[in-house]
Amino acid sequence: MATGIRVEPEVTTPHLLCTPEGRLNRTAVGWSRSPLHTCNLPPGLPRKKRWNYWCVTSDDVLFSATIADVDIISLAFVYIYDLRTQRFIEQTAGAAPGIAMPATPAGDIVFEHAGGRVALTDEGAGTRIRVDWADFGGASLAADIVVARPPGHETLNVVIPWSDELFQFTSKQNTLPATGRITLGDDTYDLRADAWGCLDYGRGVWPHETQWNWGAASGVQDGHIIGLNLGGGWTDGTGMTENGVCVDGRLTKIGEDLRFTWDRADRMTPWLIRTDGSERIDLRFDPVYERIAKTETDVFRSEVHQMFGHYSGRIVPDGGPPIVIDRLFGWIEEQDARW
Repeated sequence: MATGIRVEPEVTTPHLLCTPEGRLNRTAVGWSRSPLHTCNLPPGLPRKKRWNYWCVTSDDVLFSATIADVDIISLAFVYIYDLRTQRFIEQTAGAAPGIAMPATPAGDIVFEHAGGRVALTDEGAGTRIRVDWADFGGASLAADIVVARPPGHETLNVVIPWSDELFQFTSKQNTLPATGRITLGDDTYDLRADAWGCLDYGRGVWPHETQWNWGAASGVQDGHIIGLNLGGGWTDGTGMTENGVCVDGRLTKIGEDLRFTWDRADRMTPWLIRTDGSERIDLRFDPVYERIAKTETDVFRSEVHQMFGHYSGRIVPDGGPPIVIDRLFGWIEEQDARW
């Protein structure tokens, strides 16, 4: 076995994430091809982090809507990026912590604020994303998107065990067909066959300070529907990774750390992402836009540099030959948080 490659346990039956005392249920550690974990974080457990991040990409637009509760504040943030004009707008609304967050990826979350409403609701065969924001960078925003869950579509679900007290369940779901409409002022974006949704669902108890890289993409390459989920930093040393590729709805779990190479002095230069012990992932990411989001209070600090751009290189899925990746649109990020 090559250096850095691990055999990670695959979970095939339902599990609770926590013991009744709020400690990690060790039998839950592993990964699965569908969400099998119930994130039963006790209400009084401190340092809980919970979020549902959605991003939808098409040939024309990237649109993201997130609802999060990080124990000290609840947030909704929404952003839109026009691939044709590079116009970017982001808005954030905050509230007291304690918003209801479902214990599985299925379930409804609604965040209402003075300027509008963000709703993520389960439609049975998918998730409906509805955003109404009266003043979104000087224009009104209305979005109504349905992200489908095709039957049998595999996703990447992982429990990351820092310790019995610190742990995270993440469900990364990509290449989900998206339809709907986004209206920003006088501009309208219709989502049809070229649009894909990606979910980052997270529930856990995090260390006080964390750094991570995350990259993702969905699209068609050489007749195949390809999804990438690439992570690093936050999982190092835990025995688990959040790395995987989805080809035509079938997941290949990558049990290796990834090496991210980039220039912090100039993040718009190419990034390199490679598996540590094999040639299963060998990609270059070419940025076209840098999103910077910074928040700092007495008890909370977050700085995100999220790059939009294109992946090129190759991946090697289970049971198949290498697949060449040529300008697959997605994102990659560097984040530092104290929370």
